[in-house]
Amino acid sequence: MDGINKTFVKEFILLGLSGYPKLEIILFSLILVMYLVILIGNGVLIIASIFDSRLHTPMYFFLGNLSFLDICYTSSSVPSTLVSLISKKRNISFSGCTVQMFVGFAMGSTECFLLGMMAFDRYVAICNPLRYPVIMSKVVYVLMASVSWLSGGINSIVQTSLAMQLPFCGNNIINHFLCEILAVLKLACADISLNIVTLAVSNMAFLVLPLLVIFFSYMFILYTILRMNSATGRRKAFSTCSAHLTVVIIFYGTIFFMYAKPKSQDRLGNDNLQATEGLISMFYGVVTPMLNPIIYSLRNKDVKAASRKAFGSQWVLLLVLFRQVCTKLCE
Repeated sequence: MDGINKTFVKEFILLGLSGYPKLEIILFSLILVMYLVILIGNGVLIIASIFDSRLHTPMYFFLGNLSFLDICYTSSSVPSTLVSLISKKRNISFSGCTVQMFVGFAMGSTECFLLGMMAFDRYVAICNPLRYPVIMSKVVYVLMASVSWLSGGINSIVQTSLAMQLPFCGNNIINHFLCEILAVLKLACADISLNIVTLAVSNMAFLVLPLLVIFFSYMFILYTILRMNSATGRRKAFSTCSAHLTVVIIFYGTIFFMYAKPKSQDRLGNDNLQATEGLISMFYGVVTPMLNPIIYSLRNKDVKAASRKAFGSQWVLLLVLFRQVCTKLCE
């Protein structure tokens, strides 16, 4: 290819669901409502966890990090998606695509580690309750969260740098809602073997390893719960773990489909398959961050009490209303 005169692309075109204009209007309304729920639900959880001393525990510290992460991720992609859906402006600059890809990959990698850290926290709390304050001291859980953010950022720098160093000299149409790394790699006019290898290593480190931590943590938790003599204790332990397990299933189920499933050599003209993958990516990018504060906190008495103390009963009623709206949207 060195001897061929190439015109390198300076921007990309995000197709999304351009072939389904009526569906775009419906999606705009749904995504806008869900984005507002994300901002309010996660924002309330962050503020409550900061200003209420009852929530100054490792579990709520990790939840606060998870909420901040969800706001960062959605704010990097949802506003531009809403603009493209309503204005039909689908182009994104090369640098804008790079930033969007970096933030998305960094937040996804960090969330994987955070979910693994949270599983370990639940393991220590249930299986070693007497040693919990010592094992999960403030220094330890702050360090655990810092490692999650740092490793996610480094992983994203590596993946984004390798992807955007590739030459893009032909088709610049991304059949997606955003600059998702696999969709971008399909447009490169060079060998992407190195990218595939590094993505495989990344999958092992950020998908498989945290999932193994979660799996073995819950195996020990289940064993400990089944040995409890108190039915009340068992119900409380199951209730504590059910929220985290629900989020793990939703998060990993979606992300494994996108990044870990075998990729066939799809042609870009296969619109149905591309649209399906785009919708699944949107589910991961919007619905999952919306459900996190609902699953984790709105059914939690401590968070409700902290929210009422910080914002007044009107905010709690508003959050309950949002929860009902979200339940209807997910039915």
